[in-house]
Amino acid sequence: MPLDQKPPLNSLGFAKAPADTRVVVAMSGGVDSSVVAAMLAEEGYDVVGVTLQLYDHGAALAKKGACCAGLDIHDARRVAETMGFPHYVLDYENIFKDAVIDEFADSYLGGATPVPCIRCNERVKFKDLLETAKDLEADCMATGHYIQRKTGAQGAELHAAADSARDQSYFLFSTTPEQLEFLRFPLGHLASKGDTRALAAKYGLSVADKPDSQDICFVPNGDYASVIRKLRPEAADPGDIVHADGRVLARHDGVINYTIGQRRGLGIGGLAEPLYVVKLDADTKTVVVGPKDMLATRTVPVREINWLGDAPFESRAEWHLAVKVRSTRPPTEAIIRPISATEATVELVTPEEGVSPGQACVFYDPDSSRIYGGGWIHKG
Repeated sequence: MPLDQKPPLNSLGFAKAPADTRVVVAMSGGVDSSVVAAMLAEEGYDVVGVTLQLYDHGAALAKKGACCAGLDIHDARRVAETMGFPHYVLDYENIFKDAVIDEFADSYLGGATPVPCIRCNERVKFKDLLETAKDLEADCMATGHYIQRKTGAQGAELHAAADSARDQSYFLFSTTPEQLEFLRFPLGHLASKGDTRALAAKYGLSVADKPDSQDICFVPNGDYASVIRKLRPEAADPGDIVHADGRVLARHDGVINYTIGQRRGLGIGGLAEPLYVVKLDADTKTVVVGPKDMLATRTVPVREINWLGDAPFESRAEWHLAVKVRSTRPPTEAIIRPISATEATVELVTPEEGVSPGQACVFYDPDSSRIYGGGWIHKG
């Protein structure tokens, strides 16, 4: 090779041989991150697997569909042994409790509907674990998330996964430009989860048929209320269920048992019109209910914005983009009006039902797969 000619880029974007490229793989014990580790090991990269123990693994041993505890740590270790790369388990229980679980409980007590998976990525995996990867002298850190990282004119860009059914962009909007430069997402281009499982079978991984994780990892069977009652016993204090017109309709056993938009299980049957939870007031321990049209929201206040656009967020009075206000909904047309570098008012062109404080509002390019970041919905 001529002296003035650089070596070609490897599959992770580095101008050196895979064997000279160290990559830390965040391994949850599931099939996705296991395939990433196996794939990179087979390509000849210097792979180091790291699994975080995030919560009491003793309580999680018998729980199916969890991650980052008990059997999952064992599964990650088996994959590392199969593929012949080192694997480490780091005890992050205290960090996870302080950065994720406590805020989850406090948000629910405040009448919000939090998304702890986003905070885990933001405050644990892409912060502390990423710094650990750098301490291990890694060139990058790879994860099993279904999202794409592409190189644009201004550097690394965040793009939705090729498989829209598996896309995890809603949970990764708070990834900063600096983190994005260091991160890699090898599964984001795959057409389906079936392709991932086929690769797991190809590599002979024991997790090839392992079920996907369900719900929030530290919430058994999706029972948020029971977890919060243990963390914050006062959360089960009773109060009134009040109609939006002021009528007291019933009593409840704690605002943590209700979410915005809920219709079933209110215990107020026999009325002429169906009623929905339209507001939760934790200070007065009040659950406010009303007709469905009260759920429709057009104006959404957003803060803690992480902007991933090329031009500064405040360089325009308005950004015409698409937004997601819940992970399960498709992006919808919106006008984003910056208030500061980290705050904005989002006007939904078509009102959405069940917009709740504590959820994320993620910004999408309506004409491409690019994600422009997002922020957190608050009460305003």
